[in-house]
Amino acid sequence: MKRSEINRYIQEAEALFAKQCFYLPPFAHWTPQDWKTKSRDEVDEILACNLGWDVTDFGSGDYKKAGLFLFTIRNAVLNSPKYPKPYAEKIMISLENQVTLMHYHAHKTEDIINRGGGRLAFRLYNSTPDGKLDDSTVYVSRDGVKTAVQSGEMFSIGNGESITLTPGLYHEFWALKGYGPVMIGEVSAVNDDHTDNFFLNPLQRFPTVEEDEDPYRLIVGDYNALPF
Repeated sequence: MKRSEINRYIQEAEALFAKQCFYLPPFAHWTPQDWKTKSRDEVDEILACNLGWDVTDFGSGDYKKAGLFLFTIRNAVLNSPKYPKPYAEKIMISLENQVTLMHYHAHKTEDIINRGGGRLAFRLYNSTPDGKLDDSTVYVSRDGVKTAVQSGEMFSIGNGESITLTPGLYHEFWALKGYGPVMIGEVSAVNDDHTDNFFLNPLQRFPTVEEDEDPYRLIVGDYNALPF
């Protein structure tokens, strides 16, 4: 992805969050220059837990077709005594027909919540022991109501509605065409995007960035280049 694209998507997200009256923590607004004034000890939790801006096209080269915009608000490191929170929280944005590709988590249970905007569509499958799609009926909690879903069948949730995704449950989701983008909340167990995403088809979770202009905000993939 080009840095200019990432900058634009972050600016558009800031405008959408403001419109929806969703407020991010102070470090969300740090400039690259602000980061240079910090010490490693001061920001270690942000870096270790991968908090912050995260924009990905899953290596597709077409963000609007296959991609997701995320901001990790809180998180921990699994089995770490230093950062022992058992939970994580994200806010995300999905554009119309922009698919977060089929995957499951081995550790993480998560609630995916339609926080505002259009309708959020899903397809679900159980997984087999060897990580393939299972065509059996999926039983899933929708706001506390046990619901049977035919595997691979599209369904959608409206504003304020949520779905609980358990470990081993394959899922893909997108904002349904004709209803506008969706602001998505995620409340989950500890999240590790490096080791706990199992995609049906191998892909690149974090983008390769083409530096065609200076960063507007740092994304989590920039943290390794910080001079700490």
